[in-house]
Amino acid sequence: MSDHTMPDRLETWDLWMPGPGATGLSFARSRINAEDAVERLLVHAAPTVLNVTVSNAQGEVVAAGVDLKRGQPGPISYLRRQGRAISLEDGWPTPQDIGLVVLLPGGEAGILKAWWHAPDHSEWRWRVEFYNHR
Repeated sequence: MSDHTMPDRLETWDLWMPGPGATGLSFARSRINAEDAVERLLVHAAPTVLNVTVSNAQGEVVAAGVDLKRGQPGPISYLRRQGRAISLEDGWPTPQDIGLVVLLPGGEAGILKAWWHAPDHSEWRWRVEFYNHR
């Protein structure tokens, strides 16, 4: 994981549910080191539709995705970043996903440290590590 103490490397990931209420509701908002979310990150318990905006430390939008829809149920979704575009994919974590950032509802961000699920997806167990610095 990258050096989290460099504020100029932090990006704000704003995940918004466009459906509820008059203008939608915030699902998660988190500051993540740009180097930790280069290509993709995980989202736990994502809603059926998301809008995602990624802004740099100066507040400029550097990537976005609108009306991203989940295609299947499950505990994890992936946000993929390709240039300035964000897309959403459904899936179940694999060993290659250990070490990726995972966003929880509300905006807490951690690192996926372990994942296991039953072959029929009826149960799963996972560990996430959180780190904070003042």
